[in-house]
Amino acid sequence: MKNYYNVTDSGMEDKTNGSVDTKSPVENGQLPDPANWGVADVVNYFKATGFEEQATAFQDQEIDGKSLLLMTRNDVLTGLSIKLGPALKIYEYHVKPLQTQHLKSNAS
Repeated sequence: MKNYYNVTDSGMEDKTNGSVDTKSPVENGQLPDPANWGVADVVNYFKATGFEEQATAFQDQEIDGKSLLLMTRNDVLTGLSIKLGPALKIYEYHVKPLQTQHLKSNAS
């Protein structure tokens, strides 16, 4: 599995060795379409974005990319059994933008 999600200000980074990934899968400044992500990809995305503890909730609920794109705000806030603060941030800064990106890329 390719590590797509360790995004830093300088681009893609592989946390395991600190080297920059020159074969970045980011296209036009965006991650690959989440609809193609497996459960492990979703978990790795949230771990890489600073939600390591909360990422296990996505694993426990077997949320893959397609499921992630269907999640509502209420699903994230109540369905994952994670604290309100992180749940709000996960939805507003990650789930919602990923859904918007997916819709825009598939609208053409």
